[in-house]
Amino acid sequence: MTLNVSDIGEKELIKYIVSNCSTIIPDDAAISKFNNTNLISTTDLLIQSRHFPENMSYFEMGFKAVSVNVSDLAAMGSKPHAFLLAIAIPKDFAVDYFKEMVDGVLDACNFYNIPLIGGDTNEASEIIISGTALGLCDAPLRLDAYNKGDLIAITGNIGFAALGFNLKSHNNIYTNKALKPIARINEGIKIKEAGATSATDITDGLASELYTMKKEGFGFRIYEEMLEISEEYKNIASELGLNYLDLILNIGEDFELLFTISKENIEKLDIDYKVIGEVTSTDTVEIVLSNGFIDEIKNKGYEHYVSE
Repeated sequence: MTLNVSDIGEKELIKYIVSNCSTIIPDDAAISKFNNTNLISTTDLLIQSRHFPENMSYFEMGFKAVSVNVSDLAAMGSKPHAFLLAIAIPKDFAVDYFKEMVDGVLDACNFYNIPLIGGDTNEASEIIISGTALGLCDAPLRLDAYNKGDLIAITGNIGFAALGFNLKSHNNIYTNKALKPIARINEGIKIKEAGATSATDITDGLASELYTMKKEGFGFRIYEEMLEISEEYKNIASELGLNYLDLILNIGEDFELLFTISKENIEKLDIDYKVIGEVTSTDTVEIVLSNGFIDEIKNKGYEHYVSE
């Protein structure tokens, strides 16, 4: 029987690459020694039918292509240095739309103070945007350098983009988060400077990112009440026939930062953040629900290749 990529998913494919390449250290971005510091490099591929909602403008597509890459730099506590862009488009794609998309890229580069230094164009049956972001960082944050007892925290609110993808209305905090995600560069730098022990960005859902960070012998416990889920959020999700916790745990696309930090260093932070739990030695990922029940969180985050 032939095994297809849809049978194992994106993360297993990445594991195969990493296991056969000794130069790759799994993290949000690659770390390479460069002069007296580290070069931080990352790349993301966005496909129109998979990554761009139908109501997303071409300008917003271009902006997002930069944000998703810069977000990986943010998770390392790195300052952006340069950006490369590769775009594939249908041959009958309107020139005005192409210019609008590139304007979105340039606007994002200006927003993050990162120069566009090169790239490539090609033909495809749908829009494909591949970005590469480069950064510089002396001591980058890693995924799994936490200790037992460290606090688990997040920047901003999570689950907003997931809800926004399901709303038809525009100009609200949920659709705005879905259509124009912002990478937390300044927050990442401040988190690193405060002494955070690990960090990642929330792209595939909180549950998936916790499992990505998890190392053997350690666990994570988060608390529903600490997520500060509003009644408005719960009501909108209910009206749409959606489970609000499923949206928050398993969808992602918020591009907020998930990080761990000691109780002593948390007071050094001068950014908006929420403590949502702590690192344990239970070897499980679990949530304490608002009713006090403790439930194990399943690893059900968004996976490329896997059929729904």
